[in-house]
Amino acid sequence: MTWQGRHDVRVETVPDPIIKEPTDAIVRITTTGLCGSDLHLYEVLTPFMTPGHILGHEPMGIVEETGPEVTRLSPGDRVVVPFQIACGHCWMCRSGLPTQCETTQVIEHGTGAELFGYTTLYGAVAGAQAEYLRVPQAQYGPIKVPEGVQDDRYVYLSDVLPTAWQAVEYAAVPRGGTLAVLGLGPVGIMSCRVAKVRGAADRIIGVDLVPERLRRARADGVEVYDLNDFSQQEDLVDAIRSTTGGRGPDAVIDAVGTEAHGSPLGRTAQRATGFLPREWAAKLTEKAGVDRLAALRLAIALVRRGGTISLSGLYGGMADPLPLMTMFDKQIQLRMGQANVRRWADDILPLLTDDDPLGVDGFATHRMPLEEAPRAYEMFQRKEDGAIKILMRP
Repeated sequence: MTWQGRHDVRVETVPDPIIKEPTDAIVRITTTGLCGSDLHLYEVLTPFMTPGHILGHEPMGIVEETGPEVTRLSPGDRVVVPFQIACGHCWMCRSGLPTQCETTQVIEHGTGAELFGYTTLYGAVAGAQAEYLRVPQAQYGPIKVPEGVQDDRYVYLSDVLPTAWQAVEYAAVPRGGTLAVLGLGPVGIMSCRVAKVRGAADRIIGVDLVPERLRRARADGVEVYDLNDFSQQEDLVDAIRSTTGGRGPDAVIDAVGTEAHGSPLGRTAQRATGFLPREWAAKLTEKAGVDRLAALRLAIALVRRGGTISLSGLYGGMADPLPLMTMFDKQIQLRMGQANVRRWADDILPLLTDDDPLGVDGFATHRMPLEEAPRAYEMFQRKEDGAIKILMRP
C-alpha cells in the first residue's frame, strides 16, 4: 500500500524487504490495521510524505528471518509489532519511554523514535500494509503471542490497546470520578472499555457525532452525547457540567486530534500547503503549521478546574493558538504523547483471554483484503458503511 499524494493511495508491487542490520527481522504480515493516524497522511501531513512510501503501522504476522543479534525470536514465531521502533536498552527505553528511544530518534528533525509507515519526520520507515515487513530493533520490539486464536485477539497490541491504556493512565481519574472521552473511534471506544475494565472511573461519558460510534458506545454502557444535538459548544459543556455537580468531568481524553470537525480556518490553512512545492510546504508546516483544535478546545472548556486532559489524538501543528489563560486559570493538568507500547504490553496481555473483557474479537467492523486498501482508506475517511475499525489481510 503506497502513498502517492493527497487522497491518492495505491497497491503496488515493490521489492521484498531484506535484512540490512544484525538487529533486523523479516515478518510475513498476516493482519494489518488501518488507523486514524493513517488518515493524517491521507489528508493533512502530505508535505512530509514521499510518493511510493509504504504505509501502515498496526501489524502482526510470522517471523520469516532474523539477523544474528536477534536471539529472542526464531522463524515461525507469531508476533505483534509495535508501531514505534525502539532499542530497549537506552535511557529512555529503560525509563518506560520507547517513543523517545535515543537510538532511533530522528535527530535531523528533532523528533522522537522512528515509526513504521509514517512521515520523513519519523524516519520514513517502510510500513506494514504489505505482505512483508522489515522490523529494525527486532531484539526488543516484537511481542510474541500464542498460536491457536484469530489475529483479532492480538493485533491491537500494535497500537490501539496501548494507546487507549496510556490515555486512561494519563487521565488519572480520582477514585469515584468521572471520565469524558471525546471521539468514539477505535482509540476512544477502547479507552472507554479499558477504563471500565480497570475500574478507573465511576462514570464514563462519550462524545461524538457519528451514529454508529454512538450506538456502539451506548451498547458498552457509556453515557453518550451526540454533538449534532447541540447548536454550540457551550450548550454541550453546560449539559455535561449540570450532571457533574456543576464542575465538569474530573478528566477528559481527547481521542480525536487534528482532524476534528469544525475549525474552518485551521482546515483552510492545512489545505493551503497542498498548493506549495513539497519542500516549501514541509518547511512552512514545521515552523507555522496549525491544527484544527475543535476537540482540544472542547476538552479545555469541559474539564473541571484542577482536572486532567489526556491527549492521545495526534496533533502536528507548530503554531497552534491555545487558550493558555484559561488553561492556567483552571489549573488544568495536560499529559500527552505517542503510546509507549512495550511499557504497557505486559499489563494488557492478561486481558486478552477467551473471556475477552475488552471485546477485541469483535472490535473490527470491516475485514478486507489488502488489494482493496484504497477503498478502505476512502471508506474510513468518509465514515461510510459504519466503518470504525478496518483490518486488512495480504
